[in-house]
Amino acid sequence: MTFIQTIILSIIEGLTEFLPISSTGHLILAQKLLGMASTGFTNSFNIIIQLSAILAVVVLYWNKIFRSKSLWKQTIIAFIPTGILGFTLYKLIKDVLLSNVFITVYALLIGGIILLIVDHLPKLNSGKKITSDLKTGNLLSIGLFQSLSMIPGVSRSAASIVGGLVSGLTRVEAVEFSFLLAIPTMAAASGYDLLKSGFSFTPHEYLLLGIGSLVTFLSALLAVKAFTTFVAKHNFTIFAIYRIILAIAALIILKS
Repeated sequence: MTFIQTIILSIIEGLTEFLPISSTGHLILAQKLLGMASTGFTNSFNIIIQLSAILAVVVLYWNKIFRSKSLWKQTIIAFIPTGILGFTLYKLIKDVLLSNVFITVYALLIGGIILLIVDHLPKLNSGKKITSDLKTGNLLSIGLFQSLSMIPGVSRSAASIVGGLVSGLTRVEAVEFSFLLAIPTMAAASGYDLLKSGFSFTPHEYLLLGIGSLVTFLSALLAVKAFTTFVAKHNFTIFAIYRIILAIAALIILKS
């Protein structure tokens, strides 16, 4: 992995992690277009730089996060399904799912169609609940939705947002809870990957991780601010259409 490739991938991660378009899917497709092989380090890089995206959320939501113990409790409860399934299926996710670009492309396509349908179901767009209204069953349900994002291309953000809408949250509340739910989710995924890898990176790879983390953090700050402003006035149709177009274009390129 070169420095230029590192910067490109990190910008993509930061800009797409919290949008309902799948950052992992974009990273996999970008690596394919850049002619990069899928290796243990590239897969670890994709997971570990998410820690910087988490830091962006912590910085932006510092007051909300550390002033509410009940919010932390809700976030941890919602994380439980993803934590259990992620731990159980870790090897399958890293060695099989992350290495098959066609799984990613079809997940982008199907996810885009589902997001488009969700946008046109009045019942899912008329929620009035705020996060503090959610019961344990609602939180676990959101966590189960988020677990679908273990399939690259699904989008952790999209899955958890849809889960929030199904649970009756307003669009803005669903988006913000998906940001907060990302903290334990991505911290656990990155930490577990570091433990499994045994921190066995070369000095050059550590340098790439450092550069990637910084660029990801700055990009994520911009993306989170822009997305929260956007969803206050718009639905997710533009993201659904983008996913569908991207998936079709990727299929044409990959099969040509």
